[in-house]
Amino acid sequence: MKYKEYEGAVTFDEEADIFYGEVINARDVITFQGASLEECRQAFRGSVNEYLEFCREHGEESDKPL
Repeated sequence: MKYKEYEGAVTFDEEADIFYGEVINARDVITFQGASLEECRQAFRGSVNEYLEFCREHGEESDKPL
Protein backbone atom coordinates (compact mmCIF):
# COMPACT_ATOMS: atom_id res chain seq x y z
CA MET A 1 0.00 0.00 0.00
CA LYS A 2 1.14 3.55 -0.64
CA TYR A 3 -0.06 6.80 0.89
CA LYS A 4 1.72 10.19 0.97
CA GLU A 5 4.93 8.46 -0.18
CA TYR A 6 4.80 6.02 2.76
CA GLU A 7 4.63 2.30 1.97
CA GLY A 8 2.87 -0.22 4.14
CA ALA A 9 3.29 -3.99 4.20
CA VAL A 10 0.35 -6.10 5.35
CA THR A 11 0.23 -9.59 6.86
CA PHE A 12 -2.79 -11.72 7.65
CA ASP A 13 -2.84 -13.43 11.05
CA GLU A 14 -5.03 -16.48 10.51
CA GLU A 15 -5.30 -17.32 14.22
CA ALA A 16 -6.44 -13.82 15.17
CA ASP A 17 -8.36 -13.39 11.88
CA ILE A 18 -6.95 -9.89 11.41
CA PHE A 19 -4.78 -7.98 8.96
CA TYR A 20 -1.89 -6.03 10.45
CA GLY A 21 0.97 -4.07 9.03
CA GLU A 22 3.58 -1.40 9.35
CA VAL A 23 5.20 1.32 7.29
CA ILE A 24 8.33 -0.18 5.73
CA ASN A 25 10.08 2.86 4.27
CA ALA A 26 10.50 4.99 7.41
CA ARG A 27 12.71 4.58 10.46
CA ASP A 28 9.93 5.54 12.90
CA VAL A 29 7.51 2.75 13.80
CA ILE A 30 4.06 3.27 12.28
CA THR A 31 1.65 0.33 12.61
CA PHE A 32 -1.96 -0.38 11.70
CA GLN A 33 -4.52 -3.20 11.67
CA GLY A 34 -8.00 -4.04 10.46
CA ALA A 35 -10.54 -6.83 10.24
CA SER A 36 -10.69 -6.57 6.44
CA LEU A 37 -8.25 -5.43 3.80
CA GLU A 38 -10.27 -2.25 3.27
CA GLU A 39 -10.34 -1.55 7.01
CA CYS A 40 -6.59 -2.14 7.12
CA ARG A 41 -6.10 0.29 4.20
CA GLN A 42 -8.10 2.95 6.05
CA ALA A 43 -6.15 2.29 9.26
CA PHE A 44 -2.88 2.65 7.31
CA ARG A 45 -3.90 6.07 6.03
CA GLY A 46 -5.15 7.07 9.47
CA SER A 47 -1.89 5.98 11.13
CA VAL A 48 0.19 7.97 8.66
CA ASN A 49 -2.00 11.05 9.21
CA GLU A 50 -1.83 10.65 13.01
CA TYR A 51 1.95 10.27 12.85
CA LEU A 52 2.34 13.43 10.75
CA GLU A 53 -0.04 15.37 13.04
CA PHE A 54 1.82 14.17 16.15
CA CYS A 55 5.11 15.40 14.69
CA ARG A 56 3.58 18.79 13.81
CA GLU A 57 2.04 19.21 17.29
CA HIS A 58 5.34 18.41 19.01
CA GLY A 59 7.50 20.50 16.69
CA GLU A 60 9.36 17.43 15.45
CA GLU A 61 10.34 16.73 11.88
CA SER A 62 8.56 13.66 10.53
CA ASP A 63 10.68 10.83 9.20
CA LYS A 64 10.70 11.16 5.42
CA PRO A 65 10.08 7.99 3.42
CA LEU A 66 13.33 6.32 2.38
